Amino acid sequence: MSKIVSKSVKKTAKSAQECINMVIAQSGGPSMVINDSLCGALMAGRSARKAGKIGKILGAKHGVEGILKGDYIDLTELKDKAIKRLLATPSSALGSCRHKPDAKDCRKIFEEFRRLKVGFFFYIGGNDSADAARIVAEEAEKENYPLVVYHIPKTIDNDLRSCDHTPGYASAANFVIRALIGDDLDNRALGGVKIDVIMGRDAGFLTASSALARVRPDCGPHLIYLPEVPFSEEKFVKDVKAVLKKYNRCVVAVSEGIRGKDGVPIGAKLGTGEKDSHGNVQMSGSGALGDHLARVLKEKAAVKRVRADTFGYLQRSFPSLQTSQDMAEAAGVGFFAVNYALAAAAGVKGSIKKGTVGILRKKGKTYKVDYKALPIQDAAKETRAFPKEFIAKGGNDVTKAFVDYLKPLIDDLPEIEILL
Repeated sequence: MSKIVSKSVKKTAKSAQECINMVIAQSGGPSMVINDSLCGALMAGRSARKAGKIGKILGAKHGVEGILKGDYIDLTELKDKAIKRLLATPSSALGSCRHKPDAKDCRKIFEEFRRLKVGFFFYIGGNDSADAARIVAEEAEKENYPLVVYHIPKTIDNDLRSCDHTPGYASAANFVIRALIGDDLDNRALGGVKIDVIMGRDAGFLTASSALARVRPDCGPHLIYLPEVPFSEEKFVKDVKAVLKKYNRCVVAVSEGIRGKDGVPIGAKLGTGEKDSHGNVQMSGSGALGDHLARVLKEKAAVKRVRADTFGYLQRSFPSLQTSQDMAEAAGVGFFAVNYALAAAAGVKGSIKKGTVGILRKKGKTYKVDYKALPIQDAAKETRAFPKEFIAKGGNDVTKAFVDYLKPLIDDLPEIEILL
């Protein structure tokens, strides 16, 4: 933005009250409940609109890219029927992107926001999206543009440091659990080894969720491998042989991000090396890791029947598998983000103008959560790893503590009858 435009912004946008319209956008990988967060924010925005605190509610198409292009959907008068359908619709209804804005982008964004009289910006996404929102918020401060920015958490990876668990994770886990139940039944009928490669670049939460597929002691997955434990092909072969000896079959759940002692993901070495703007190497669009592990077992363990599937993007936007808890909490973070932003604009003591919404699990036997406004830096960029106390001693399974952590987030699983 030129100095003249910058001065114009400072002159015309003196307070958040003068820029009362809000923009909301979605970013990063879609999830089954990302639209629930959008609807939660819409409901809070409508209440604020009735109270005269917010004007229009604009949805930017494809994240910050839509803002840069001036491409919006007016959500202000979206019909209740449409919202009801949206609550049950997976994937990003507004479209998504993985664009990381720089200072130049931000100047264009503020020019857009000035034109539209925007004082609130909400960005739904994971840690990279939180970092993008942080950049916009900090650049707005430098430009003296009065903007309240809130990141609304979402990621199936469950790796945000700001949340006990993240909206989108439980529903994706629900898919993984049910897929593994079915895969175990398939493997039980035909034998051999089945390998399932599950999303999880740096954190093993989603792969670990497969443990809940064990509806009886001999059910798979019999082995679970996470990015947090260095992967050894020699140990992998040994582990599979031991399971085959015990059950005469084996189901394996493997995170796409498993890495050797050098810390480099094995899947990244086997792939094309393609990266997004945040520097993430593409792994989910390839079956290379599963094929590689299948070859290892055929060559080094002499296993005749080995099959491998890469769940890939199926885990993110599968319809009708959203869990009730996940849907409720996804709507909750959207609703509270808008209300926290309104408090910040009104100058309420202790409020945060550059924030994210944390989901904090309460202590006690009954599952309950609190929502809390936290500094946006708590969710941005850096991720958390799967906790050590959730990893079994052998490094190829999870503990009961993890199962207890996940169970309250998952709806009742189907009852099955096993004769063999």
